[in-house]
Amino acid sequence: MFKKIVNYCKACYDELAHKTTWPSRSELTHSAVVVLSASLVIAVVVFVMDTVFKFIMNNVYPS
Repeated sequence: MFKKIVNYCKACYDELAHKTTWPSRSELTHSAVVVLSASLVIAVVVFVMDTVFKFIMNNVYPS
């Protein structure tokens, strides 16, 4: 049982250390900028939709 766990850990390390291709620093930076930009755009779209919905609801159901 213990030998199976050790072999599994060795196989995982071998795959991560030798078989996995890691992105370069510039690729990683570019991907992070894309994700942050997309998140910002989605947040702005949701904010605008919420503001429009609030405006409509305030006109339909005035306080």
